[in-house]
Formats: sequence, C-alpha cells, structure tokens
Amino acid sequence: MGGACSRKRNQQVDEDSVHRGVSGRYCKSGSSKWLGTSFSRAAADINQGKGKCPSLMELCVYKIREDINQHSTFFMLPRDISQQIFNELVYSQTLTEASFEAFRDCALQDLDLGEYPGVNDSWMDVISSQGSALLSVDLSGSDVTDSGLIHLEDCENLQALNFDYCDQISDHGLERLSGLSNLTSLSFRRNNTITAQGMSAFSGLFHLVKLDLERCPGIHGGLDHIKGLTKLESLNINCCNCITDGDMKPLSGLTNLKGLQISSSKVTDYGVTFLKALNKLTLLNMEGCPVTLACLDSLSGSFCAHIIH
Repeated sequence: MGGACSRKRNQQVDEDSVHRGVSGRYCKSGSSKWLGTSFSRAAADINQGKGKCPSLMELCVYKIREDINQHSTFFMLPRDISQQIFNELVYSQTLTEASFEAFRDCALQDLDLGEYPGVNDSWMDVISSQGSALLSVDLSGSDVTDSGLIHLEDCENLQALNFDYCDQISDHGLERLSGLSNLTSLSFRRNNTITAQGMSAFSGLFHLVKLDLERCPGIHGGLDHIKGLTKLESLNINCCNCITDGDMKPLSGLTNLKGLQISSSKVTDYGVTFLKALNKLTLLNMEGCPVTLACLDSLSGSFCAHIIH
C-alpha cells in the first residue's frame, strides 16, 4: 500500500513541479501531490454542496486534519498516506511548526511549502529527517537562512529545490548545496545577495536541467561556473541588468539549451553571436535588451526559435 503512488528516486522531477505559491501545487497528475490535492478539492466540493461523495481514505485524511493536535507522529503510516495528510494540511493552511513535527522521519518525497506562512530555519530539521527519500522541496518566500540549508546536505537524492524570494540566503548558503549532485531543477528568483563567486557552488551539479536566477543583480561573471553543465535545457536570467555580452560566452557550449531568457539585460548584438551554436534553442527572450534586427543574422542559420525582442 505504501508504495502504490510513490515516485521512483530515479524518475526526474518535472521541471514545472517546483513553483511559487498555492497554484503550483496541483499540476502533477501522477504524483502524491495530485492525490493530496484531489482530497482537498473533494472536501471543498462537499462544502460547496456539489455532492461529490468522498472516499474512505479522504474521510480519514479530513478527520486527521481536524484532530491534528492529537497526533504526535505519522512515522508508522505508509509514506503515501503521510504524504497525503501533509498535502492536506498545507492546502488547508492548518499546518504549524508543532504539527509538522509529526512528520519527522516519514520519508516524504515532496515538501511543497512555497509561500507558506511561518516557515523558517526551525522547520529544517524535520525536512532533513526525510533523508534520501526526499526528492523535491519548495521553500519559496520563506525566512530560511544560510544556516538552515546545512540540514539539506544529507538529502542526497534531492532533484528539485525552489528558494525564490528567499532574501536571507547568500553565497554561504549556496555552498551547502554543492554536494546535491542529483539536482535537476534549482531556482533562486529575486535574490540580491547571490554573487558570481557564490555560483561556483553550481559547477558540480552536472545533472541540472533547469536553472532560474531571474532578478539576481549580482551574478555578472558567474555564468562561467555553469559552462560545464551540459545537460542544462532552461536558463532564466531575466531582469538581471548586470548581465553583459561577456556573460554569453560561457553559454556557447551548452548545446542542450532549449530555453534562454535574458530580457532586460545589457546583452547586445555582439553577445548574441556567442549563441549561434545552440541548435536546440526554441525560445530566446531578449525583450528590453539593446539588440537590433542585425543580431538575427547570426542566429537564423543555426536554429528555429521563438525570439522575443
């Protein structure tokens, strides 16, 4: 029963599975996230008089949610059931730091706490207790700091991490992620403290497929540290005004790139010439960049892409 809905550890996390906010929680139809969401929506349907009859499992999850303070641990439950209970508590906004303790050592796979109120370093010990079972974590908009990231070092099978809008994470925190070699998706949108030097922590993340550093104003020169990440398919550095032509050169060898977003940067026609070997590129966003139509001449023979400028 416990393995019926579990995701295999070698199954890549969908690049869209780590999002900001509540809306991103319900897109994966085959995962435990979807199961937890379907329960929550079923409850909502009942409350709104839509007449949907809940399953026995749904009723059990609702009851646990209502009596959550009476449960000290879910350690003995199959992982999928614990995951469904966790998802329901998050969806219903009834999870607290105290009730989160009940999920210690439950081997949960997905912890979507994006934009959840009150999440900080004190939650990280329970998160890390999921150990090698943990595959994805969304802590976007939280108050987690560099010290909190120490707890993730033992979660060696992590595939997706989202730290969007976490302005208390700096280069020191990035060092704690350098050993998570199974990461395929990493996001640090709108971070004013990450620098080019800190990006050296990304150099060993060879399985990285998606990297999002939108609105990170201090990363000029840091793209040199990702030139060896040849599996990278999506790179978002939109609204990084520090990015110049020189930052495009390290990208010239990332031949698996399918999406590159450099809007509102200082990249000119000259910088675009470094992209001519990216034959798999299907999206190039240069909106707000000081480029001219002449830059298309260096690209037109190389690939067929949707170009925004």
